[in-house]
Amino acid sequence: MLARLRAPHGALALPAWMFLLGFFVAPVALVVWYSFGDKPGMFGTHSNEVLSLGRYAEALDGTFLRTFWNTLRIGVVGTLVCLVVALPFAYWMAVKVPARRRGLLLALVMVPFWTNFLVRTLGWQIALSPEGFLSSLLQALGKDSPLDVLYTRGAVQLGVVYNYLPLMLLPLYVALERTSSSLREASRDLGAGRWRTLVHVTLPLAVPGIASGCLLVFVPLMGDYVTAAVLGGARGNMVGQLVAGQFQTAQNWALGSAMAVLLVLLTGGVVLLTALAAVLVRRAVRRARRVELPAGVRP
Repeated sequence: MLARLRAPHGALALPAWMFLLGFFVAPVALVVWYSFGDKPGMFGTHSNEVLSLGRYAEALDGTFLRTFWNTLRIGVVGTLVCLVVALPFAYWMAVKVPARRRGLLLALVMVPFWTNFLVRTLGWQIALSPEGFLSSLLQALGKDSPLDVLYTRGAVQLGVVYNYLPLMLLPLYVALERTSSSLREASRDLGAGRWRTLVHVTLPLAVPGIASGCLLVFVPLMGDYVTAAVLGGARGNMVGQLVAGQFQTAQNWALGSAMAVLLVLLTGGVVLLTALAAVLVRRAVRRARRVELPAGVRP
């Protein structure tokens, strides 16, 4: 009898690994390699004949750091606003809405993703312009001057919240939808009100969804340059614009690569520090809630 041919245990994951290697690891490695080079001349884009860290020193100037702090501020505020807006809506969909209607609501949440990212952002540019319908409506209601929001940090903040809100909403919905209703009922039977049940039962169970949503929003938001370029102008500049400018306008791929690597490292550092702070706060809360039994009493 012929022996059965068995594929390796990881064979089903091979296409995914090939895709990641070809379209993620290889491009990132190429960017890192370019970051050690320089710009060979006026018409050259990059050269790695002489390797150095000079482009990193050039990237870490005042302009890059100021723009990074501005980007970090927009990213943190945008992530928090997305969380505050998405959490009650996700709770309403997962707990209050009948199961037969949740699919329709999820489809409506996904409607913005059916339109190109740039087209959605250009729509906000038209809406926020001094000649747009929002400005005309406010003037009709009594506003003296046209709307002056476009090409400001506030416009960028509004644009990123609109563009990334579904990425926060979906993980929150999944986490809240998986929480058992019996736990909430038991909490109320034990005397807890709706607010205490939400704070002490529902939200702790939804922490994985909150963490996933914050990562899905914060990480791509830090590298976004389309929203800042369309809605921000000079007053809403972000690091992504600096990187894109070095590749597209200045044709200095080495400096642009160094900026991109620094952006990835700094963003990863912020995520790690936030995760470490969350772990320390969680341990402190658990230690504060720990109940010490008297000696000789068994739990």
